[in-house]
Amino acid sequence: MRVHAQRAGALLGGLSFPALSFADWTVNMTPGVTGTSNDIFDLHMTIFWICVAIGVVVFGIMFWSIFAHRKSQGAKPANFHENTLVEVLWTLIPLVILVIMAIPATATLVDMYDTTESDIDIKVTGYQWKWQYEYINEDFGYFSNLTTPAEQISNRQTKGENYLLEVDNPMVIPVGKKVRFLLTANDVIHSWWVPDFGVKKDAIPGFINEAWTRVDVPGTYRGQCTELCGKNHGFMPVVVKAVPEEEYNTWVADQKAAAEKERELTEKDWTMEELMARGEKAYALNCAACHQADGSGAPPAFPALKGGAIATGEMAAHIDIVVNGKSGTAMQAFGGQLSEADLAAIITYERNAWGNKVGDMVTPKEIFDYKNQQ
Repeated sequence: MRVHAQRAGALLGGLSFPALSFADWTVNMTPGVTGTSNDIFDLHMTIFWICVAIGVVVFGIMFWSIFAHRKSQGAKPANFHENTLVEVLWTLIPLVILVIMAIPATATLVDMYDTTESDIDIKVTGYQWKWQYEYINEDFGYFSNLTTPAEQISNRQTKGENYLLEVDNPMVIPVGKKVRFLLTANDVIHSWWVPDFGVKKDAIPGFINEAWTRVDVPGTYRGQCTELCGKNHGFMPVVVKAVPEEEYNTWVADQKAAAEKERELTEKDWTMEELMARGEKAYALNCAACHQADGSGAPPAFPALKGGAIATGEMAAHIDIVVNGKSGTAMQAFGGQLSEADLAAIITYERNAWGNKVGDMVTPKEIFDYKNQQ
């Protein structure tokens, strides 16, 4: 009874103070920050007001007819059929309206699909459940993972301002430049959506879809995957930072240097402690969503690594399943996703964490050699 009373009180409070209850609630689209998104908004409002005008005219005539020709005033129903003029009018008028609506809609669509003469090309690949961004002309790329703490997701901690819309590595683009997106997926269908850009495009395995944007206002813009893609569909946000061109060029130089440094790690002499420290972080980003942070897994789809045959069995088999995945299962091939250093660190961590204590380790050089032998 107390619960019902609380709910009733909340409902009455909402009805009593509607301005407070719905202060952040809206039913309309947002104009966005790009020319395309503003064109979409303007088109939406144009069509909206045309529909309003049609509704006013149609319902106005209908209600006037009901009132003026009511039976109480002695009105007699007309008896006519197949009036040629009426039939011509109710065919031509809708046709003219549709043509009027089609002209701006077609112009907007033509502009949206024109991906030519781009300044920057970025390949966007959807994975369960993260995004990979590859800067094709700059020869580097990286993954973008959700960083909302698990404590917030499980309601053990107060949710942050950008709950489920924050990542470790956002896409970075320069303002004032035309950026072309080449979208695909590695496993299932995803959809890359940034509402402020007016861009929403499916990422489909085996296909390349194209989209583009030109952002004129620096800032951070957020979106989400909008195609149901598995159990963590709600945990793969899109975050794009638009920065001045000079800042973008500096960032690109830093990314290239970091990529080169990452390649050099293959030749480094690693200790068990270094691999375990790196492996713990890499496991949390890439493996914990399926195999759980404590290695307990979610059988049968995701077997336990804690005390399991994969992490405590032969090293060669462990390397093979992490690098190449396992056909017919949810286990992805991480050989093309992660660097040799991350692969070696994850495998070493899995073999020596959660009480496994196998005691052996694999180096990035061994992973590099293994991949080249295939």
